[in-house]
Amino acid sequence: MFRLLSLALVLWLTVPAVAGAQTLQDILQTHQDEVLKPGRRSVSVVLDDLVASGLPQALPFLEAWRDREIVQRGSDGLFFRAVEDGDVITLTDLDTGDSFAATDPADLTESRPNGGVRRAIGDALVQFQLSDPDISKRQAAVNAIARSMDASQLAPLQASIEAEPDPALKETKTRLAGMLGALFADTQDARIDAITGLSGDLSVDVRAVLNRILSSSSQVAAEVPAEANVAQILIVGTDITTEEAYARLVANDLAPPLTTNTDIREALVANITGGMVGDVPVATLDTDAARLLAYDALAAAGTLPPRVKEQNRADAINAHTFFIQYDESDAAITDAAATALRAIETKVALSQAADLGLDALSLASIYFLAAIGLAITFGVMGVINMAHGEFIMMGAYTGFVVQQFVPDYTLSIIIALPLAFAITFGAGVLMERTVIRHLYHRPLETLLATFGISIALQQLAKNIFGTQARPLTSPEWLDGALVFNDVIAISYIRIAIFVLALLFLCLILFVLKRTRLGLEVRAVTQNPGMAASMGINPDRINMLTFGLGSGIAGIAGVAIGLYAKVTSEMGADYIVQSFMTVVVGGVGNVWGTLAGASLIGFLQKGIEWLNPSNTLAAQTYMILFIILFIQFRPKGIVALKGRAAAD
Repeated sequence: MFRLLSLALVLWLTVPAVAGAQTLQDILQTHQDEVLKPGRRSVSVVLDDLVASGLPQALPFLEAWRDREIVQRGSDGLFFRAVEDGDVITLTDLDTGDSFAATDPADLTESRPNGGVRRAIGDALVQFQLSDPDISKRQAAVNAIARSMDASQLAPLQASIEAEPDPALKETKTRLAGMLGALFADTQDARIDAITGLSGDLSVDVRAVLNRILSSSSQVAAEVPAEANVAQILIVGTDITTEEAYARLVANDLAPPLTTNTDIREALVANITGGMVGDVPVATLDTDAARLLAYDALAAAGTLPPRVKEQNRADAINAHTFFIQYDESDAAITDAAATALRAIETKVALSQAADLGLDALSLASIYFLAAIGLAITFGVMGVINMAHGEFIMMGAYTGFVVQQFVPDYTLSIIIALPLAFAITFGAGVLMERTVIRHLYHRPLETLLATFGISIALQQLAKNIFGTQARPLTSPEWLDGALVFNDVIAISYIRIAIFVLALLFLCLILFVLKRTRLGLEVRAVTQNPGMAASMGINPDRINMLTFGLGSGIAGIAGVAIGLYAKVTSEMGADYIVQSFMTVVVGGVGNVWGTLAGASLIGFLQKGIEWLNPSNTLAAQTYMILFIILFIQFRPKGIVALKGRAAAD
């Protein structure tokens, strides 16, 4: 008995719910005329009911309606989705999804929404998609809102934020809702709060929203209207020229146009009768003054309109006020937008300076890596090695070859760094033993010999690897960039090169300051004769120093190859900067090389920022600056004591 009562109670509770359940077809039947022949105004009623229903089948219906795939069957008035394939029309039930072939195509009437209706349907689709289980559809809906920036999207977007499960998309929705709120919120306080919330966002789209609020137009009136939201009163002669001011009066039908000499001539020609213009013979009208008198006579007789003179123009300008008026009528909102935009522009300027500094620091790191080996070689031995860039190239190609055998890019870089050092160290020692040692104290012959070796090494690289640029691929963990905000970002590869430069700085300082080799190198650098008398072999030190400098260039080549193209000519791209770095910083001094690389890196980026369209001009200006710098400080930023200083 208890079970029967329970069953009866359940049936009693569920029957009303089932009876009151609404299908999509029920809604469409209620609005048959609006669905079949939708208009821009009437369609909103259908869309509101569909959105309020929350029916899952409403979304595919809207998509089909937008795509003009909805038909009504005349026999019973029901709506279906219709897909035509040749001569067969397949109908799909909008509630159940069941499909079947149409038996009488002539009984079907197609709904054809126009462009305005389809845009309205698209807006309703976005509202459905904002809460779709598929994140890709939610993202697409957010992107659609960002493109249209329509007031109707603010409420559904705000309603979808709380339930958004994806943190990144939720943040995007919140940010987009802030921009829409700044434009379309219902109250002044809500708009001002939204604008204030945007003041810390440096993105371009936020600045576009604020500029949209601050959009303005030039106006002119006898008196500024009391309701006008004035951005600026224009002073004639300072903010606007007299000619521009009068042109605006003419354009707004507030003053007649000036009577030009051409206008006067054409008016007189039009009034020639029997060789006379009024009472004046045509033959006497051969000067501007005569033509003016004739025109004024006709104007006094009422034949022509009075001539606008300079005094008339000045009086008309003085009788009017020229101003810039915001399109937004609420002054409190434009004041908030202007304050927020100024704060953003200040932060953008500071961020651009910081970003430029990071770029310059990254470039200085590259120049330091490329030049440190040359600094050691040049400082100790006094050898101008024009083949130093080719040692950089050899290191880069070493990294490329290693990656052909070791597909793990992280492991290949770890192997390539010491291998590049070993190969270029050996090549440097071989070059010193076979060529350089015979040319000491003969700088011109050394320069020519090393220049010839550089050309030979370039040609050898072309014969082995070809002229096409070869890829030196960085590991995945070096992909992308470290992003601080929408303005400041630095790639992970540049960070890695900067860290590598720091490591080399520390390593070289340790070798020079804390090892016997470093002690001997410093001794030979300062006084080779005294070093030889103390039992140090300068010849051996020269060999090891040249090898060390070449080996460091090889490691620099691997690092630079991750950032730049790897070709047989890549060394030539860095040899000039390397020599400038060494000379400006101070020959043979690690700290001087660091200072020189920093100066050149920051100087080059600064010149490129001032003249971004011409990098060749930036290089030229930089070289001219360095020439002037050397004139005042020929020993460089950090002058070296010893042989280099004496030379």
